[in-house]
Amino acid sequence: MASQPNDTLDGSMLSSTTPTTLAGKPLPADHFSAAATTLDSLTTQAGDHTTPPKAHLHIPAHHDTAHSLFRSVFPYDSLTNFEAEWHLGNYVIDRATGEKSFEPMSVYVRLGMHLLYYGSVQAKALHSQETQALLKAQSEKMGAQYDSPESVAHIRPFIESFELQGSLNEMVEPDPSKYPTFNAFFAREIKSSARPVAEPENALTISSPADCRLTAFPTTDAATRYWIKGFGFTTARLLDSDPLATTFAQGSMIIARLAPQDYHRWHAPISGRVESITEIPGTYYTVNPQAINEPGTLDVFCENRRSVMLVRPTSNPSSLVAVIAVGAMLVGSIKYNTGIAPGAEIQRGQCLGAFYYGGSTVITLFPPGAAVLDEDLVANSTVDEADTAKNCETYVKVGWRVGQGIAQGAGVS
Repeated sequence: MASQPNDTLDGSMLSSTTPTTLAGKPLPADHFSAAATTLDSLTTQAGDHTTPPKAHLHIPAHHDTAHSLFRSVFPYDSLTNFEAEWHLGNYVIDRATGEKSFEPMSVYVRLGMHLLYYGSVQAKALHSQETQALLKAQSEKMGAQYDSPESVAHIRPFIESFELQGSLNEMVEPDPSKYPTFNAFFAREIKSSARPVAEPENALTISSPADCRLTAFPTTDAATRYWIKGFGFTTARLLDSDPLATTFAQGSMIIARLAPQDYHRWHAPISGRVESITEIPGTYYTVNPQAINEPGTLDVFCENRRSVMLVRPTSNPSSLVAVIAVGAMLVGSIKYNTGIAPGAEIQRGQCLGAFYYGGSTVITLFPPGAAVLDEDLVANSTVDEADTAKNCETYVKVGWRVGQGIAQGAGVS
């Protein structure tokens, strides 16, 4: 791991008053401005493109440097208590190996969560123009920094920090020096041969839309029971449409979360015809699972900027599938590939578009009775051997099978 610059993240820019309350309880009134100042400092440091990302934005939240920063703002008596009280990462099951591992979240994500989700002061801040303006400004700032020609200096440190060297041969352009900006590298294109679709002969197979950490739920009720705990989530709000909400009420849901180190394009989960694409404006909250899973917080899927594509499946023309690209904290833009527009015929596994810098999510919705999601993915997302909530993502790649459509499922007009 690259050395970490403790002198730049020692908490000196934070409030000098350490809160004495526990998670979810009121915090000092200056907590918002202190955390906002720290986030701005981190994104400014990211403008030094020669430094590795794990020296600023992507310091693991369980690292000593991150603890030094957190100690200046958040209450805890020991590192053990802190780890238990404040989530610092997520467990993920690798579908290929079956191994379960802990993935620490980046320090900027943890800061964003504290900034936005914990305590009554922060809960009120969620609805304020100040918070939304802050997140918009930081996302635009990162986008501008990573669109600049100077940002090419950030590419190799990023590759080394996230150990991406082994994946470069999968890219259409494997030479990092050929990319004109960091964002061009971030949204790099992958060879179709590197992500073949599973069961190509089966028109009903549903594929993963991304290299991602995925959760799968047989109904939207199951999704809100086990995963989406924030207040305000409804299918109508997610789709910004009451009629569409009726179409997808209690249907299956796949949530595909892309971490910053992932290949950052999304692909068609099914073959069909694009019926419509609707852009829904919104803000830039983090989509980290700990934010999604925290009861009583604002639901970010219905608040964030998103693009809703409706697809009429080739295998079941009387039905519809919704593919929703959701932006997130520090995401600069969501762009569709040339030719992806209403009326276009798309094939399962075809690349639809790209997210530029930051994390992001693709949600796929099916009408009730139109799809059966794979049992292992549903089990990982919902219950473990003791039949208690597991709330665990599964790492999958573009094109992998995640379920099967039902050709004679409930039709929609």
